[in-house]
Amino acid sequence: MKIGSHVSIRNGYLAAAQYAAQIGAGAFQYFPKNPRSLKRKSFDKNDTENCARFCQQHGLMSIAHAPYPVNIAEPDKKLRKDICDSLKNDLEIVEACHSLGLVVHFGKYKGTDPLEGYKLMIEMLNELLVNWGGEALVLIENNAGQGIRMGTTLEELVQIRKLTDVSGKIGFCLDTCHAFASALWNGDNGEKVIAKGKELDYFSHLKAIHLNDSAYPCGSFRDRHANIGKGHIGEAAFESLLNSSVVQGVPMVLETPESHLYTHQDEIRYVYSLVPPL
Repeated sequence: MKIGSHVSIRNGYLAAAQYAAQIGAGAFQYFPKNPRSLKRKSFDKNDTENCARFCQQHGLMSIAHAPYPVNIAEPDKKLRKDICDSLKNDLEIVEACHSLGLVVHFGKYKGTDPLEGYKLMIEMLNELLVNWGGEALVLIENNAGQGIRMGTTLEELVQIRKLTDVSGKIGFCLDTCHAFASALWNGDNGEKVIAKGKELDYFSHLKAIHLNDSAYPCGSFRDRHANIGKGHIGEAAFESLLNSSVVQGVPMVLETPESHLYTHQDEIRYVYSLVPPL
């Protein structure tokens, strides 16, 4: 099992991977560029090659996360072009680092007809990936339902992927806090969620997990992360999840609060303790 956390690329991609290894991570996540901007980034190919080599040598798995302004259901044509160009740039960086994929939030459409939002998402994914020849996947992440309820069900995630012309280039990233906030998973209905996911063929395309507890109760539709076992989801629910067959081999990254009193290194060690040794 590969467990790690989100890390900074402040000192470059290789440095990010080295830091992940230093804190005992088996996986890590990073922003390919400024997380608050859609501006393209010219990257140092020596740095990305060294990052890829280091990860291979140390058995590290990595994923990247698209910048915050990305909304694949955006209706404005000019902004849609900027988003698509930005995502193409992200995929180039992700591929150069030999990362598994790029996490992209399920779209949020503010219009009155959600079907139009789904249509815009499918068009964006097709445009982004039709000529993409790399191995890195786009990983669609489930939403918490904050503000807009789109992207909170397994059915939506699976259908959007199926309806594209590029489904083989798309996988999923499950955020546990989002699943709890949207009431997809309440911590006790794991068997029901797994059965539904198998029925829909969701788990065969699950490539990454954002491992986050929730600062708010189930069904709150509020996206606020808490440390594992210290929020409303609780230790028992995570222990059950971590030992489920459907998540074995899937890299898991923490996006949880960190302080000098409780670091991600401490939390990674704690999460590993919830998994019985082989």
